[in-house]
Amino acid sequence: MITMPGFDEAWAAVANPCDGEAVSPELKPLLRETYQTVLSQPRDFSAIRAALQDLLRFLAAEGRTNANCWATDLFFMLCTGWEGDWSEPQLPEPLHDIFAKMREALHDTVRAPELARDFGCLPEQLLADLNRIPPESD
Repeated sequence: MITMPGFDEAWAAVANPCDGEAVSPELKPLLRETYQTVLSQPRDFSAIRAALQDLLRFLAAEGRTNANCWATDLFFMLCTGWEGDWSEPQLPEPLHDIFAKMREALHDTVRAPELARDFGCLPEQLLADLNRIPPESD
């Protein structure tokens, strides 16, 4: 898959340490894959689902750090120029909703987990939401 223009700039904007904690190098390829699958044409919803699953599994387990959750949240918040590609009607509503939640309170996962939980933005909550979407809805 070809790297879409703009990923490196988006990554550079979010790959900075958060409260002195470095962003894991493992996060970059996961965000890149998600970015690329969303922008690819023709749209492959099963590939988008798989990329999101990989990203959310990482954030729910070994990648559950304040820096990684902040970077992911910020990546989707600062998605200038490609946010239309993951918005409705470009994506089915259930997938759109997961992308939208990733930029709401995902950053609170480590420092204020009760807040992220209340908004349904913990990585495991987002992964559960994604897994509840029937494949034919993609």
